[in-house]
Amino acid sequence: MSMFWTEVTLIVIIIVLLYFLFKKNFKPENLAPVVNKTNKDDLGKRVIIEELEDQFFALDKYNLIKYLNKSAKQRFGENLIDKNISSVIRDTKLLETIDEAIKDQSTKNVNVEINLPSYQLYKIYIIPGPTHLFPETDSVVLFLKDFTEITKAQKLKTDFVANVSHELRTPLVSIKGSLETILGPASDDKAAQKKFMSIMSDQVERMENLINDLLILSRIELEEHIKPSNIVNLNDIFTNIKSNFELVLKKKKINLHIDLMEPTLVFGDNEKLLTVFSNLIDNAIKYSSDEKNIHVKSQNSAGKLITKNILISIKDEGIGIPQQLIPRITERFFRVDTEKSKKIGGTGLGLAIMKHIISQHRGDYEIHSKVNKGTEIKIYLPTK
Repeated sequence: MSMFWTEVTLIVIIIVLLYFLFKKNFKPENLAPVVNKTNKDDLGKRVIIEELEDQFFALDKYNLIKYLNKSAKQRFGENLIDKNISSVIRDTKLLETIDEAIKDQSTKNVNVEINLPSYQLYKIYIIPGPTHLFPETDSVVLFLKDFTEITKAQKLKTDFVANVSHELRTPLVSIKGSLETILGPASDDKAAQKKFMSIMSDQVERMENLINDLLILSRIELEEHIKPSNIVNLNDIFTNIKSNFELVLKKKKINLHIDLMEPTLVFGDNEKLLTVFSNLIDNAIKYSSDEKNIHVKSQNSAGKLITKNILISIKDEGIGIPQQLIPRITERFFRVDTEKSKKIGGTGLGLAIMKHIISQHRGDYEIHSKVNKGTEIKIYLPTK
């Protein structure tokens, strides 16, 4: 949310700046920058507009383009002088709002969707003339601010809150129902009470896991710009992991084969890398049937990252992931099989956590999978 308000503040500052830069005091004959007739102040104003990252147009009273800055040329094309703005931005709302701004002599704004060819959402600020850049009556300047990423971020936040609410509501409903049964129909039934107490215990554990993962994800996002610099021995991490999963491996008769170089050293954060590889081994176990194998290997790798790096591969013989869903499985709360994931205790955040931790380490990852054959996840981590 802080990013959103920073963007809004920046836009307000730029609009105020544009107003004072271009409002009536100076009247050049045309927009072409004639240096020998332009004082330093006016030249500075043109430089500011020309170098803006956002797009800027000056139009005459017929809505013909008389000036566009470098960013506008890069986005919409070079040869647009004397073209009607409607041929560049095909939106009737824009033309209507330009007319309103000229009529009311006040700044207006309008949201416009543009395909270039990808979808983009612009907020276009319309400032009526006369202005420094174009002194004619009924002229306007347009300032285009790309809100695509901000809108996406807002949607992600909205979806995230909705998903968290849903994920927490489900176990709470189950706990409430179990309590009502224990206090009502099963008040004298010890066996039923034990059954519903077990259900409540499972749901509390599910909520606890979800909250823990949310806290981990939140902390990682806050620290993602800080590159870890400690030397971490991955051999020690996987020795720890094998010990932690010993009981469940024995229960499912799954063989965990660890074949790492001695030593396998990377720059990183020991706790976070333990979280990544624990989540990956946990998934490999959960989504594999009994008596399967999980293979962990490491090798020196070249070319994937700019820096020297090591590849760690985790390959299972589980149920696999449909090819079309692989790009989405690192999204928060995305599950290939929602019911199965909830049944085995998944929060839907494990791979999202992995993605952010690997990003913080300036590493990379690949996911390869075939349905009913298994999944291989390759992690690339820098060694210097």
